[in-house]
Formats: sequence, C-alpha cells, structure tokens
Amino acid sequence: MRRDRVFERDDFRCVYCGNRFAAEELSVDHVEPRVRGGDQSNGNLVTACRACNNRKGHRRVSDFLREDQAARESFFRYAVHLWPRIRRTLEDELD
Repeated sequence: MRRDRVFERDDFRCVYCGNRFAAEELSVDHVEPRVRGGDQSNGNLVTACRACNNRKGHRRVSDFLREDQAARESFFRYAVHLWPRIRRTLEDELD
C-alpha cells in the first residue's frame, strides 16, 4: 500500500499519540517488522508521526506500548485497520 494511502486511511493521525499531522511529518510504521516476518500489507501498516516513530525506535511495538500507557491507549483506539491476528497477539503480549 502506498504511504499516502496509509496516511489518508488513518486520517493523517499518528496511532501512537493520536494527533493529526501534515503528510511531511508522518511515516509509515510496520507493526510487525519485516525482519520478524511482517509484510507490507494494509493490515500491518500504521501511520506514525516522526517523534513517536523515533521514540519507538527499533523496539517491538509491544515493548513500546508496555512502557507508554498513553501510546497504548491511542494505538488501540486508532489502529483500527490492523489484521485481527496482529491485534490479538499484541493484546496477549500486553496482558
């Protein structure tokens, strides 16, 4: 999926902080990293602002969300296009 379509789909909103941004301030984040078997499909991509993506760094999403309650709440509110299996896995890892 093209990055501009991911931004449109997510309403130009960072799924980690919940704020809206101009496209130039956004990046596409792989919830399940490609090096860990994730793909480029719609259900694995989310919109992230540069600041949140930098804070997350190369950590697993579950590790980042475990350490940042506000990001966790925003993520589960706004990352509505995740594949259900990815969402379940994250919820299980965070319990």
